[in-house]
Amino acid sequence: MLGVVPRASGNMQRFEMGENNGKYRLALEIYSSIKIGERTGNLVSVYTDTAHLQLHFCSGYVVSDVLGEVTFVGEMDGRLSGLIIEKQGGCSLYANVDRSLLSGDFTRLGPEVMLSGIALSLTDTILESEPVRARPRQKATAGKRSR
Repeated sequence: MLGVVPRASGNMQRFEMGENNGKYRLALEIYSSIKIGERTGNLVSVYTDTAHLQLHFCSGYVVSDVLGEVTFVGEMDGRLSGLIIEKQGGCSLYANVDRSLLSGDFTRLGPEVMLSGIALSLTDTILESEPVRARPRQKATAGKRSR
């Protein structure tokens, strides 16, 4: 759907999109089942001329041919993070969005909040019926920093 053939390297797929002289240009890398700290999960990275974005523990994606984009999503404790990649090379990130915004009345939201709910509403079809819960955290210990 993105209109490019990915290059594979181990468990990583790399997509390079946009025109050389175009407005947008980005590289998308998808890593399947890699170590992220003490856990294993999927990682989606986006590189542009001005930004580097990452979505850790991506749990699914939705392809929209009509919109010309792919939405990658991760969920933890009822909060969603979504990384949207456009075929033309644009991208958007919505982080820590309350899951309830996806199924509510968008007209009751302020315009600055409405966009995230609308943009991530496509992912509602692939989300678990119950929100994913975080694993209990281990007690953190503080250490002194030396100069």
